Amino acid sequence: MARAKRKDSEPRSVARLLGLTSRPAWQGHLRLSLVSCAVGLYRATTTKADIGFNLINPETGNRIKMVPTDPETNEPVDRSTLVKGFEVDDGKYVLFDDEELKAVKLETTRTLDIERFVDADTIDRLYWDQPYILVPSDEEAVEAYSVIREAMASAGKIALGRVTMHTRERLMAIEPRDEGLLATTLRMNDEVVNTAEALESLPHGKPDKQMVDIATRIIEQQKGTFDTKLFVDRYEDALRDLIEEKRRGHKIKAVREAPVKGNVVDLMDALKKSLNAKNPAGEGGTATVRKFPKKKAARK
Repeated sequence: MARAKRKDSEPRSVARLLGLTSRPAWQGHLRLSLVSCAVGLYRATTTKADIGFNLINPETGNRIKMVPTDPETNEPVDRSTLVKGFEVDDGKYVLFDDEELKAVKLETTRTLDIERFVDADTIDRLYWDQPYILVPSDEEAVEAYSVIREAMASAGKIALGRVTMHTRERLMAIEPRDEGLLATTLRMNDEVVNTAEALESLPHGKPDKQMVDIATRIIEQQKGTFDTKLFVDRYEDALRDLIEEKRRGHKIKAVREAPVKGNVVDLMDALKKSLNAKNPAGEGGTATVRKFPKKKAARK
């Protein structure tokens, strides 16, 4: 069937033009006072490269299906008939279907309203959570979007607003990035542990000044730049090698773990040896990362 031609008056999807093929996590309007534009939030991170395993019945080679089952009757239950429940007492639930939950309507369900602007360094790093690319939904929204982005870039501030997605209202930090806007969810106050309170019972004592001086020199030796290309998931790399060995039919030998060494008895001696060791950062101060050692597999 021939695809219908787009009408000249129909605005084109900016996300599609940018190559963002995933579904938006949220769609609505970005609003700065009386200025607004249609926007969408798209995840700025991906897990596509992650290795995932399935549960397999080794006797048949079949993938196991996770079937919801009533624990009392032991009978399987059709997922489409399930509803959400909130436990109000031991084993007693208040039940809600999707339509009833939609009754909770906030303005932030459809509008990301900028409430205030703050300096970036006033937001504790503990609060930063999931980043999203914030883009205009169509070409008609581009002009207002660009005005808001340029004004924010000139002000050098982080915008704070709220959206409702995944059944929760989330605080968002919006900032100019490259030619667009990046929106990052911020954890709410009750989601963050009070680190000062958690660590207040940590034993206190004044460390030896000479030891601190040596440790500081070790830090100076290992200074470098942050380059994500140097930090790869070595465990996943080794896991891929293991999968390939198994795929080829090679027998995998169990590797005996090295015994865990006890605590360092002479801290000063360990610090001095560390200082005299070869500088791990090498020339130019960029740390080198060794690859995870491959497990040797016995050939058939």
